[in-house]
Amino acid sequence: MTDPAFYNDLSLTLEKAGALWREGAAQRRSPLHAPVVAGVADGVPQQRIMVLREVDWARRTLRFHTDRRSHKCGEFTDNAAVSVLGYHPDEKVQIRLTGTAAVLTKGPIFEKAWESSTLFARRCYLVDSAPGSVTEIARSGLPADVEGRLPTEGDIIPAKPNFAVLLVTFDSMDWLYLANSGHRRAQFAHTDDAGWQGQWCIP
Repeated sequence: MTDPAFYNDLSLTLEKAGALWREGAAQRRSPLHAPVVAGVADGVPQQRIMVLREVDWARRTLRFHTDRRSHKCGEFTDNAAVSVLGYHPDEKVQIRLTGTAAVLTKGPIFEKAWESSTLFARRCYLVDSAPGSVTEIARSGLPADVEGRLPTEGDIIPAKPNFAVLLVTFDSMDWLYLANSGHRRAQFAHTDDAGWQGQWCIP
């Protein structure tokens, strides 16, 4: 089997990483559409699967949506450290991005994210309690009149105050490609002066 063009080329490896993450945001069936997002709360690592909504590779940002009442929003105050991990089994590639996260509850990015979301997606933010709240019986937390149906624009109005954008800005990347001919691992770091700089590592 012929090795891919990026196999021994750092610049092509970086390009491939960007292409895979952009595909992850654009295609729901991509394995990178739902990566693991990790933060730290009270010294304890916290992980969850989140849907990747948008990638701006030039600005090094990933956009996710969340409920501003959720525990994760408390983790990511003041540009807290964040790690995003994705694995693409067909491509045999694992990518870990590391940087900082910010929770946005207003502004152009917030407004664009809200308006571009489907009614079903926005319905999630109608739940009556914060995600993770204890409940005596199994329930979704949605109002009974919108559960199980597509809401209207009017139904969704009370949901917006609960909506938030989690914006990840990454400045380092760990790449692992699995191959029978020999695995390849690379690490990249970004600075304003030099841009992306990479180096090979033993897998």
